[in-house]
Amino acid sequence: MGKDIELAILFADVVGSTRLYELMGDLRARDMVAICIDVMRSATEQRQGTVIKTMGDEVMATFPSADEALNAAAQMQQQISSHAQLKVDTTHVAIRIGCHYGPVMLENRDVFGSTVHTANRMTSQAKAGQIITTAATVERLSPEWRASCRQIDVATLKGQGNEVTLYEVLWQSEDVTSMVPAISMNSRPVRLLRLRLRCQDRDLVIDEQRSSITIGRAEDNDVVIKGNLISRLHARIEINRNKFVLIDQSTNGTFVQTAGGEESFVRRDSLQIKGEGTIGLGRLPEHDSPQTIRFVCEEN
Repeated sequence: MGKDIELAILFADVVGSTRLYELMGDLRARDMVAICIDVMRSATEQRQGTVIKTMGDEVMATFPSADEALNAAAQMQQQISSHAQLKVDTTHVAIRIGCHYGPVMLENRDVFGSTVHTANRMTSQAKAGQIITTAATVERLSPEWRASCRQIDVATLKGQGNEVTLYEVLWQSEDVTSMVPAISMNSRPVRLLRLRLRCQDRDLVIDEQRSSITIGRAEDNDVVIKGNLISRLHARIEINRNKFVLIDQSTNGTFVQTAGGEESFVRRDSLQIKGEGTIGLGRLPEHDSPQTIRFVCEEN
């Protein structure tokens, strides 16, 4: 007889394992995957979780709480990213992790239901070294873990049709430190910055009071720009340790052009914004286009 219960479901898998076998040969690649599985299993058990199954280069586990799932996920990422035996030439073997909290049916030491499907889809949304979770999971987190999550996208789940808000969990210690560190009386004062944005005759400012904005074609964004190449949630700009970072979350990417003519392109990644320039969503910024965003970094 099945039992209905709420759990955090976590999937973790080795990124590019097929390529690993091609580069390293069957025996060495198998050993590396086995090390990853051992690390994932150990982290799960140390954080009150249960390994439900392993499938080749992937582990599926359950946890009684969202915090314990993220504790295990962060431990997996930390240990695998620093493991001496997982270095391949100049790169390192990496894993990606997806997690979702919700109702499941527990039967014969296995779990079933849409929560499992959603958790698995979070893994497919993650890149190497990432932990991706859902709004439902974030709501169940402690304030400490919740502060380490940032919204990165909205995705439609295959087979379900409903949209799910995706969050990246910042698991590296330097990513989760306080935005404004304590300053001793003898230290030089920190010069606080603000980023001024202008688009379609509207001005916005990002600073310590308003630490982030979203840009895209969906009406609930802070900056709404329509266009065939623009995603519903296209990008975020946020202040992080007194630096401004553009985080692209789109299909077609974002172009940044400085006043000095330097061009940068970012897609599903982040880029620091400095000085003065323009931003184009899905295409190079055009001087007179209403889709172009102008920016200037100022000192308070």
